[in-house]
Amino acid sequence: MTILKSQVIEALRKITSPGEGGNLIDTGVVKNIVIFGDEVVVDVTISNPTLQAKKKIEVEIMKAIHAEVHEKAKVKVNITVEAAPTVEKNEIKGKPIEGIRNIIAVASGKGGVGKSTITANLAIALRKMGFKVGLLDADIYGPSIPMMFDVQEQRPVSVDIEGRSKMEPVENYGVKILSIGFFTHPDQAVIWRGPMASKALNQMIFDAHWGELDFLLIDLPPGTGDIHLSIMQALPITGAIVVSTPQNVALADARKGIAMFRQETINVPVLGLVENMAYFTPAELPENKYYIFGKEGVKSLAERTDTPLLGEIPLVQSLRESGDVGRPAALQEGTPLAKAFEELARNTVAEVVTRNQYLAPTEAIKITTMAGCSPKKK
Repeated sequence: MTILKSQVIEALRKITSPGEGGNLIDTGVVKNIVIFGDEVVVDVTISNPTLQAKKKIEVEIMKAIHAEVHEKAKVKVNITVEAAPTVEKNEIKGKPIEGIRNIIAVASGKGGVGKSTITANLAIALRKMGFKVGLLDADIYGPSIPMMFDVQEQRPVSVDIEGRSKMEPVENYGVKILSIGFFTHPDQAVIWRGPMASKALNQMIFDAHWGELDFLLIDLPPGTGDIHLSIMQALPITGAIVVSTPQNVALADARKGIAMFRQETINVPVLGLVENMAYFTPAELPENKYYIFGKEGVKSLAERTDTPLLGEIPLVQSLRESGDVGRPAALQEGTPLAKAFEELARNTVAEVVTRNQYLAPTEAIKITTMAGCSPKKK
Protein backbone atom coordinates (compact mmCIF):
# COMPACT_ATOMS: atom_id res chain seq x y z
CA MET A 1 0.00 0.00 0.00
CA THR A 2 1.44 3.37 -1.07
CA ILE A 3 -0.15 6.51 0.26
CA LEU A 4 0.95 9.88 -1.05
CA LYS A 5 0.69 13.09 0.93
CA SER A 6 -0.73 14.85 -2.13
CA GLN A 7 -3.60 12.34 -2.20
CA VAL A 8 -4.42 13.06 1.43
CA ILE A 9 -4.32 16.82 0.82
CA GLU A 10 -6.73 16.57 -2.10
CA ALA A 11 -9.09 14.40 -0.02
CA LEU A 12 -9.10 16.94 2.81
CA ARG A 13 -9.80 19.78 0.37
CA LYS A 14 -13.29 18.29 -0.03
CA ILE A 15 -14.17 18.82 3.64
CA THR A 16 -15.69 22.15 4.63
CA SER A 17 -13.89 23.86 7.48
CA PRO A 18 -16.15 24.28 10.55
CA GLY A 19 -17.27 27.89 10.87
CA GLU A 20 -14.85 29.06 8.14
CA GLY A 21 -16.64 28.41 4.86
CA GLY A 22 -13.56 27.14 2.99
CA ASN A 23 -11.95 23.70 3.09
CA LEU A 24 -9.67 22.24 5.75
CA ILE A 25 -6.47 22.81 3.75
CA ASP A 26 -6.99 26.34 2.44
CA THR A 27 -8.27 27.70 5.77
CA GLY A 28 -5.25 26.32 7.61
CA VAL A 29 -7.22 24.00 9.90
CA VAL A 30 -4.89 21.13 8.94
CA LYS A 31 -1.51 21.92 10.48
CA ASN A 32 0.45 18.81 9.55
CA ILE A 33 0.16 15.50 7.70
CA VAL A 34 2.56 12.63 8.38
CA ILE A 35 2.52 9.26 6.59
CA PHE A 36 4.14 6.08 7.91
CA GLY A 37 3.46 3.28 5.43
CA ASP A 38 -0.28 2.62 5.74
CA GLU A 39 -0.70 5.01 8.70
CA VAL A 40 -1.83 8.60 8.17
CA VAL A 41 -1.54 11.11 11.02
CA VAL A 42 -3.42 14.40 10.60
CA ASP A 43 -2.95 17.31 13.02
CA VAL A 44 -5.81 19.84 13.03
CA THR A 45 -6.65 22.92 15.08
CA ILE A 46 -10.22 24.09 15.62
CA SER A 47 -11.81 26.88 17.66
CA ASN A 48 -15.00 25.05 18.72
CA PRO A 49 -14.28 23.23 22.03
CA THR A 50 -17.41 21.02 22.08
CA LEU A 51 -17.05 17.25 22.08
CA GLN A 52 -19.45 17.02 19.15
CA ALA A 53 -17.36 19.38 16.99
CA LYS A 54 -14.19 17.41 17.67
CA LYS A 55 -15.85 14.07 16.95
CA LYS A 56 -17.48 15.42 13.78
CA ILE A 57 -14.23 16.62 12.20
CA GLU A 58 -12.42 13.42 13.19
CA VAL A 59 -15.08 11.25 11.52
CA GLU A 60 -15.14 13.42 8.38
CA ILE A 61 -11.35 13.21 7.96
CA MET A 62 -11.34 9.44 8.41
CA LYS A 63 -14.20 8.98 5.93
CA ALA A 64 -12.55 11.22 3.33
CA ILE A 65 -9.20 9.41 3.48
CA HIS A 66 -10.83 5.99 3.36
CA ALA A 67 -13.02 6.99 0.41
CA GLU A 68 -10.52 9.04 -1.62
CA VAL A 69 -7.12 7.56 -0.75
CA HIS A 70 -7.32 3.98 0.57
CA GLU A 71 -10.10 2.18 2.41
CA LYS A 72 -7.68 0.30 4.67
CA ALA A 73 -5.54 3.25 5.67
CA LYS A 74 -4.96 3.60 9.40
CA VAL A 75 -6.00 7.16 10.16
CA LYS A 76 -5.20 9.02 13.36
CA VAL A 77 -6.51 12.56 13.91
CA ASN A 78 -4.90 14.78 16.55
CA ILE A 79 -7.19 17.68 17.44
CA THR A 80 -6.06 20.83 19.20
CA VAL A 81 -8.57 23.44 20.35
CA GLU A 82 -7.40 27.00 19.97
CA ALA A 83 -9.58 29.59 21.68
CA ALA A 84 -10.75 32.37 19.39
CA PRO A 85 -9.00 35.71 19.96
CA THR A 86 -10.68 37.93 22.52
CA VAL A 87 -12.75 40.69 20.92
CA GLU A 88 -13.74 43.81 22.82
CA LYS A 89 -17.48 43.60 23.51
CA ASN A 90 -20.06 45.71 25.27
CA GLU A 91 -19.89 43.49 28.33
CA ILE A 92 -19.16 43.94 32.01
CA LYS A 93 -17.96 41.42 34.52
CA GLY A 94 -20.86 39.65 36.16
CA LYS A 95 -21.51 39.46 39.85
CA PRO A 96 -20.78 35.84 40.77
CA ILE A 97 -22.52 34.16 43.69
CA GLU A 98 -20.01 32.99 46.25
CA GLY A 99 -19.88 29.22 46.50
CA ILE A 100 -21.59 28.48 43.16
CA ARG A 101 -19.23 26.97 40.61
CA ASN A 102 -21.44 26.66 37.51
CA ILE A 103 -24.68 28.37 36.52
CA ILE A 104 -26.67 26.72 33.74
CA ALA A 105 -29.69 28.38 32.12
CA VAL A 106 -32.30 25.97 30.72
CA ALA A 107 -34.34 27.66 28.02
CA SER A 108 -36.83 27.00 25.24
CA GLY A 109 -38.00 29.23 22.47
CA LYS A 110 -41.53 27.85 22.85
CA GLY A 111 -43.78 26.96 25.76
CA GLY A 112 -45.13 23.47 26.29
CA VAL A 113 -42.02 21.56 25.27
CA GLY A 114 -41.33 20.22 28.78
CA LYS A 115 -38.49 22.56 29.76
CA SER A 116 -39.34 22.50 33.49
CA THR A 117 -39.63 18.71 33.42
CA ILE A 118 -36.19 18.46 31.84
CA THR A 119 -34.72 20.93 34.36
CA ALA A 120 -36.18 19.12 37.37
CA ASN A 121 -34.97 15.71 36.24
CA LEU A 122 -31.55 17.00 35.21
CA ALA A 123 -31.17 18.45 38.72
CA ILE A 124 -32.00 15.05 40.24
CA ALA A 125 -29.67 13.18 37.86
CA LEU A 126 -26.79 15.53 38.70
CA ARG A 127 -27.53 15.06 42.40
CA LYS A 128 -27.43 11.28 41.97
CA MET A 129 -23.99 11.66 40.41
CA GLY A 130 -22.83 13.22 43.68
CA PHE A 131 -22.94 16.91 42.79
CA LYS A 132 -24.36 19.67 44.97
CA VAL A 133 -27.28 21.13 43.04
CA GLY A 134 -29.58 24.14 43.31
CA LEU A 135 -32.57 25.05 41.14
CA LEU A 136 -33.94 28.56 40.60
CA ASP A 137 -37.43 28.64 39.09
CA ALA A 138 -37.23 31.86 37.03
CA ASP A 139 -40.54 31.23 35.25
CA ILE A 140 -42.22 34.10 37.10
CA TYR A 141 -45.61 33.74 35.44
CA GLY A 142 -45.89 29.95 35.47
CA PRO A 143 -43.78 28.46 38.27
CA SER A 144 -44.11 24.66 38.27
CA ILE A 145 -40.96 23.49 40.05
CA PRO A 146 -42.56 23.46 43.56
CA MET A 147 -45.19 20.98 42.32
CA MET A 148 -42.62 18.81 40.56
CA PHE A 149 -40.63 18.53 43.81
CA ASP A 150 -43.70 18.13 46.06
CA VAL A 151 -42.89 21.26 48.08
CA GLN A 152 -45.90 23.50 47.23
CA GLU A 153 -46.78 23.96 50.89
CA GLN A 154 -43.27 24.77 52.07
CA ARG A 155 -41.80 28.26 52.43
CA PRO A 156 -38.20 29.51 52.57
CA VAL A 157 -37.11 30.58 56.04
CA SER A 158 -34.94 33.53 57.00
CA VAL A 159 -31.43 32.78 58.26
CA ASP A 160 -28.73 35.08 59.60
CA ILE A 161 -25.53 34.91 57.53
CA GLU A 162 -22.71 37.13 58.81
CA GLY A 163 -25.17 39.68 60.14
CA ARG A 164 -27.36 39.68 57.04
CA SER A 165 -30.83 38.16 56.76
CA LYS A 166 -31.04 35.76 53.83
CA MET A 167 -33.53 33.24 52.42
CA GLU A 168 -32.81 29.58 53.03
CA PRO A 169 -33.89 27.65 49.90
CA VAL A 170 -36.40 24.84 50.30
CA GLU A 171 -34.74 21.45 49.87
CA ASN A 172 -36.09 18.11 48.67
CA TYR A 173 -34.38 15.04 47.19
CA GLY A 174 -31.07 16.78 47.95
CA VAL A 175 -31.80 19.73 45.61
CA LYS A 176 -32.06 23.32 46.92
CA ILE A 177 -34.99 25.18 45.37
CA LEU A 178 -36.27 28.74 45.14
CA SER A 179 -39.35 29.78 43.17
CA ILE A 180 -41.80 32.67 43.03
CA GLY A 181 -44.37 29.92 43.58
CA PHE A 182 -43.35 29.84 47.25
CA PHE A 183 -44.53 33.43 47.71
CA THR A 184 -47.88 33.39 45.88
CA HIS A 185 -51.16 31.56 46.35
CA PRO A 186 -51.64 28.62 43.93
CA ASP A 187 -54.73 30.31 42.46
CA GLN A 188 -53.13 33.76 42.28
CA ALA A 189 -52.00 35.08 38.90
CA VAL A 190 -48.72 36.99 38.94
CA ILE A 191 -49.53 40.21 37.09
CA TRP A 192 -46.21 42.03 37.09
CA ARG A 193 -44.45 44.27 34.64
CA GLY A 194 -40.87 43.49 33.67
CA PRO A 195 -39.10 45.61 36.35
CA MET A 196 -41.10 43.99 39.17
CA ALA A 197 -40.33 40.50 37.87
CA SER A 198 -36.65 41.36 37.52
CA LYS A 199 -36.52 42.72 41.08
CA ALA A 200 -38.11 39.53 42.45
CA LEU A 201 -35.57 37.42 40.56
CA ASN A 202 -32.63 39.45 41.85
CA GLN A 203 -33.85 38.92 45.40
CA MET A 204 -34.07 35.15 44.90
CA ILE A 205 -30.60 35.12 43.35
CA PHE A 206 -28.60 37.42 45.61
CA ASP A 207 -30.62 37.43 48.84
CA ALA A 208 -30.57 33.64 49.16
CA HIS A 209 -28.15 31.46 51.09
CA TRP A 210 -27.34 28.85 48.44
CA GLY A 211 -24.22 27.59 50.18
CA GLU A 212 -21.75 25.49 48.21
CA LEU A 213 -23.13 24.33 44.84
CA ASP A 214 -21.51 22.58 41.89
CA PHE A 215 -24.46 23.51 39.69
CA LEU A 216 -27.22 26.09 39.89
CA LEU A 217 -29.85 25.35 37.23
CA ILE A 218 -32.09 28.25 36.19
CA ASP A 219 -35.46 27.27 34.71
CA LEU A 220 -36.14 30.20 32.36
CA PRO A 221 -39.59 31.11 31.01
CA PRO A 222 -40.35 30.41 27.33
CA GLY A 223 -39.25 32.87 24.68
CA THR A 224 -36.48 35.47 24.55
CA GLY A 225 -37.63 38.38 26.64
CA ASP A 226 -37.24 40.54 29.72
CA ILE A 227 -36.49 37.77 32.23
CA HIS A 228 -33.76 36.28 30.05
CA LEU A 229 -31.98 39.62 29.71
CA SER A 230 -32.34 40.30 33.45
CA ILE A 231 -30.74 36.95 34.31
CA MET A 232 -27.88 37.43 31.86
CA GLN A 233 -27.29 40.98 33.07
CA ALA A 234 -27.20 39.84 36.69
CA LEU A 235 -25.13 36.65 36.44
CA PRO A 236 -22.14 35.22 34.58
CA ILE A 237 -23.93 32.20 33.08
CA THR A 238 -21.61 29.24 32.49
CA GLY A 239 -23.72 27.99 29.61
CA ALA A 240 -27.22 27.41 28.30
CA ILE A 241 -29.25 24.32 27.42
CA VAL A 242 -32.07 24.66 24.88
CA VAL A 243 -35.01 22.24 25.05
CA SER A 244 -37.31 21.48 22.12
CA THR A 245 -39.61 18.83 20.72
CA PRO A 246 -38.80 17.44 17.24
CA GLN A 247 -41.65 19.23 15.42
CA ASN A 248 -40.89 22.10 13.06
CA VAL A 249 -43.05 24.61 14.96
CA ALA A 250 -40.94 24.12 18.10
CA LEU A 251 -37.64 23.92 16.20
CA ALA A 252 -38.23 27.33 14.63
CA ASP A 253 -38.38 28.90 18.10
CA ALA A 254 -35.47 26.80 19.39
CA ARG A 255 -33.31 28.30 16.65
CA LYS A 256 -34.21 31.76 17.97
CA GLY A 257 -33.20 30.68 21.46
CA ILE A 258 -29.80 29.52 20.22
CA ALA A 259 -29.36 32.75 18.26
CA MET A 260 -30.19 34.83 21.35
CA PHE A 261 -27.44 33.23 23.45
CA ARG A 262 -24.94 33.50 20.60
CA GLN A 263 -25.51 37.19 19.94
CA GLU A 264 -22.23 39.07 20.19
CA THR A 265 -23.40 41.27 23.05
CA ILE A 266 -24.79 38.29 25.00
CA ASN A 267 -22.17 35.65 24.23
CA VAL A 268 -23.36 32.79 26.45
CA PRO A 269 -22.05 29.38 25.29
CA VAL A 270 -24.79 26.94 24.29
CA LEU A 271 -23.80 23.67 25.97
CA GLY A 272 -26.25 21.67 23.88
CA LEU A 273 -29.80 20.79 22.89
CA VAL A 274 -32.25 18.35 24.45
CA GLU A 275 -34.93 16.64 22.38
CA ASN A 276 -37.97 16.10 24.61
CA MET A 277 -40.89 13.90 23.54
CA ALA A 278 -38.49 12.37 21.01
CA TYR A 279 -40.75 9.34 20.56
CA PHE A 280 -43.66 7.60 22.27
CA THR A 281 -43.15 4.20 23.85
CA PRO A 282 -46.21 2.50 25.40
CA ALA A 283 -45.59 0.63 28.64
CA GLU A 284 -46.97 -2.63 27.23
CA LEU A 285 -44.71 -2.41 24.14
CA PRO A 286 -41.39 -1.12 25.50
CA GLU A 287 -39.49 -1.94 22.30
CA ASN A 288 -41.80 0.10 20.06
CA LYS A 289 -41.14 3.73 19.14
CA TYR A 290 -43.76 6.02 17.61
CA TYR A 291 -42.50 9.39 16.37
CA ILE A 292 -45.57 11.47 17.13
CA PHE A 293 -43.91 14.88 16.79
CA GLY A 294 -41.46 13.95 14.04
CA LYS A 295 -38.20 12.06 14.00
CA GLU A 296 -34.80 13.45 15.03
CA GLY A 297 -35.75 17.08 14.42
CA VAL A 298 -33.56 18.35 17.26
CA LYS A 299 -30.70 16.11 16.16
CA SER A 300 -30.84 17.74 12.72
CA LEU A 301 -30.97 21.20 14.29
CA ALA A 302 -27.93 20.33 16.43
CA GLU A 303 -25.97 19.35 13.33
CA ARG A 304 -27.00 22.48 11.41
CA THR A 305 -26.05 24.81 14.26
CA ASP A 306 -22.92 22.88 15.26
CA THR A 307 -24.36 22.33 18.73
CA PRO A 308 -24.06 19.13 20.82
CA LEU A 309 -27.14 16.94 21.25
CA LEU A 310 -27.16 16.23 24.99
CA GLY A 311 -30.05 13.77 25.15
CA GLU A 312 -33.29 12.41 23.72
CA ILE A 313 -36.10 11.97 26.24
CA PRO A 314 -39.04 9.73 25.27
CA LEU A 315 -42.70 10.60 25.72
CA VAL A 316 -43.71 8.18 28.46
CA GLN A 317 -46.84 8.32 30.64
CA SER A 318 -44.87 7.76 33.83
CA LEU A 319 -42.83 10.92 33.15
CA ARG A 320 -45.98 13.02 33.31
CA GLU A 321 -47.30 11.11 36.33
CA SER A 322 -44.05 11.49 38.27
CA GLY A 323 -44.07 15.25 37.71
CA ASP A 324 -47.68 15.56 38.83
CA VAL A 325 -47.06 13.75 42.12
CA GLY A 326 -43.81 15.59 42.84
CA ARG A 327 -41.37 12.71 42.45
CA PRO A 328 -39.19 13.28 39.34
CA ALA A 329 -38.68 10.23 37.12
CA ALA A 330 -34.89 10.53 37.42
CA LEU A 331 -35.25 9.22 40.98
CA GLN A 332 -36.11 5.82 39.55
CA GLU A 333 -33.40 3.19 39.22
CA GLY A 334 -32.71 1.21 36.06
CA THR A 335 -35.75 2.37 34.05
CA PRO A 336 -35.38 3.65 30.46
CA LEU A 337 -36.39 7.12 31.68
CA ALA A 338 -33.83 7.15 34.47
CA LYS A 339 -31.13 6.00 32.04
CA ALA A 340 -32.09 8.75 29.57
CA PHE A 341 -31.71 11.43 32.25
CA GLU A 342 -28.46 9.89 33.50
CA GLU A 343 -27.07 10.16 29.96
CA LEU A 344 -28.28 13.75 29.74
CA ALA A 345 -26.52 14.58 33.02
CA ARG A 346 -23.26 12.89 31.96
CA ASN A 347 -23.23 14.75 28.63
CA THR A 348 -24.01 18.04 30.36
CA VAL A 349 -21.14 17.61 32.81
CA ALA A 350 -18.77 16.70 29.96
CA GLU A 351 -19.71 19.84 28.03
CA VAL A 352 -19.33 22.03 31.13
CA VAL A 353 -15.87 20.59 31.79
CA THR A 354 -14.86 21.20 28.16
CA ARG A 355 -16.35 24.69 28.17
CA ASN A 356 -14.50 25.65 31.37
CA GLN A 357 -11.25 24.22 30.05
CA TYR A 358 -11.18 26.14 26.77
CA LEU A 359 -13.31 29.27 27.24
CA ALA A 360 -12.95 32.25 29.54
CA PRO A 361 -15.62 32.82 32.21
CA THR A 362 -18.82 34.28 30.81
CA GLU A 363 -19.39 37.95 31.48
CA ALA A 364 -22.77 39.44 32.34
CA ILE A 365 -24.11 41.58 29.54
CA LYS A 366 -24.57 45.30 29.48
CA ILE A 367 -27.40 46.40 27.22
CA THR A 368 -26.17 49.45 25.31
CA THR A 369 -28.63 49.61 22.41
CA MET A 370 -32.38 49.35 21.99
CA ALA A 371 -33.18 47.49 18.78
CA GLY A 372 -35.74 49.32 16.69
CA CYS A 373 -35.39 52.62 18.53
CA SER A 374 -33.89 55.73 17.02
CA PRO A 375 -31.30 57.72 18.97
CA LYS A 376 -32.49 60.95 20.50
CA LYS A 377 -31.50 63.97 18.47
CA LYS A 378 -29.72 66.71 20.35
